[in-house]
Amino acid sequence: MSVAVYAELRVADRPVPDLEAAERAAAALLHALGISTAGEALRNTPRRMARAYAEMFTPTPFEATTFPNEEGYEELVLVRDIGFRSVCEHHLLPFTGTACVGYLPGDRLLGLSKLARVVDYFACRPQVQERLTKQVADWLTDHLQPRAVGVVIRAEHTCMTLRGVHAGGSTTVTSTLSGTLRSDDRSRREFFSLAGIGSTG
Repeated sequence: MSVAVYAELRVADRPVPDLEAAERAAAALLHALGISTAGEALRNTPRRMARAYAEMFTPTPFEATTFPNEEGYEELVLVRDIGFRSVCEHHLLPFTGTACVGYLPGDRLLGLSKLARVVDYFACRPQVQERLTKQVADWLTDHLQPRAVGVVIRAEHTCMTLRGVHAGGSTTVTSTLSGTLRSDDRSRREFFSLAGIGSTG
């Protein structure tokens, strides 16, 4: 019997994108905004828009493999600078950034690359950063039963930098902690230090 336990992240429960309908809708949006698609340069823009958004909203499914913590490892497991991109659900404009995901193991360990996969999975949909942060943490808690989980996400939102307030260079930081990373001051400081956050408040 295999020592690995699998928790598969699926996209089968999501409707298959209707690219033809999306292309027609994209063309209608451009026309409503006074942008003609008659010229050669913009003729295929609605099709490209439809495919681009379909790609941004479709995560790659994977099997999250866990292994027994046979050595009794009790310290932080942490992956920093996980690059991601998502789309703000309020304006459908992109936001991009990095995630730091860590946990204090219990009985099982998760394959390291799967921490990045989990971030990507929840980022590939219309999102808000606060929810994304919590979804990653909740998934790890539910599927790994660790002693603690910590997630920090930094992102630049084009809905802030390209429109509205035009706050170029601004970064939004969100975090969530559970278990001993939340309740124990030393563990919390260690996590935030490894995550690259100098002040823990």
